[in-house]
Amino acid sequence: MAELVKATPPEDVSQWKDVMVYCETFQNKLTKAAQEMIGRGRVMADKTKTKLIGVVIGSDISDTAKEAGYYGCDRVIAFQSSAFDMYKSRPFTDNLTAAVKEAKPNILIVPGTHNGRDLAARTAIRVQSGLTADCMEIDVEEDTGILIARRPDYGDSTMSEIRCEKHRPQMATSRPGTFEVPPRDDKRKFKVDLREVKVKKGQIKEEILSFKPRSGEDISIAKVVVAGGLGMGKPEGLKLLEELANELGGVVGVSRPIADLGWISRSHQVGQTGITVRPNLYIAAGISGKPQHMVGMANSKLIVSINTDPDAEMNKNADYVIVDDLYNVIPALIEEIRKRKGAENVEVAPKKKKKA
Repeated sequence: MAELVKATPPEDVSQWKDVMVYCETFQNKLTKAAQEMIGRGRVMADKTKTKLIGVVIGSDISDTAKEAGYYGCDRVIAFQSSAFDMYKSRPFTDNLTAAVKEAKPNILIVPGTHNGRDLAARTAIRVQSGLTADCMEIDVEEDTGILIARRPDYGDSTMSEIRCEKHRPQMATSRPGTFEVPPRDDKRKFKVDLREVKVKKGQIKEEILSFKPRSGEDISIAKVVVAGGLGMGKPEGLKLLEELANELGGVVGVSRPIADLGWISRSHQVGQTGITVRPNLYIAAGISGKPQHMVGMANSKLIVSINTDPDAEMNKNADYVIVDDLYNVIPALIEEIRKRKGAENVEVAPKKKKKA
């Protein structure tokens, strides 16, 4: 049995100053989640007048490290090895921990992806600090440097604010889609510290035999999401949603009960226990609007609610509300969209010049 060790806070927290972000990669490219976290880290570093340090780990990352700088990092520590072509728990934890102990950041934020959660938890144990996971809000007190991490709690009915005032670094993860991607500036000035890591034989226990990418579209980056809830009443309603989504160039999303019923895969579930989205347009058809769902799509730029219940919670958060049966509304929307598309495609014959 592993020995329990009490976490010991640093004697002088004032020595821990900057903001650090783990810049997750996939196939040696920054993930969108990493770009979002760089943007959030940049905001906090500016508020506290400190540096933003990025940590990149991969097998061929000289260009990737520069990308982290273009998106907002002041300094990038890059650990490179042919063994780091895919995420592996132990060596990635070793290197992120080494970066933390060397740079002594006041704050460390990590994308809340499957790999990011694993890495953040392991690193928190190594550096003897706390970790607030799946945050919906991450900020910092300008005068004290205290991390303000807020996340849903008690069945997502409340928002808890969690502080870690004694231990360093203060750590948090946030799920993809929570924050906006910052603008890329290839004229930014930054420093890259590229380090070649020698991995001894037998040091890495995991062996990845093959990798099969998830099929279908990534709902987290969709510009348009047409989502359905229990108000659909039957799985056939998803075909109607898909038809509308196709006309709008979007994807289908669902509330948790629909995923629980097995009508569609979990990769389409929006909400606290699903995926966070921030599309330009979110159409909620037959979704009541419980807090668990709202936290996953609240940052949508435009929300349209279609519901027979005029008092549905979703209606209170929507920009436009249609109080009617979705089986009346959506076919009408599809018909109107197709009609307008058809009108746009009609070629107007040039007018003939009249003879004088």
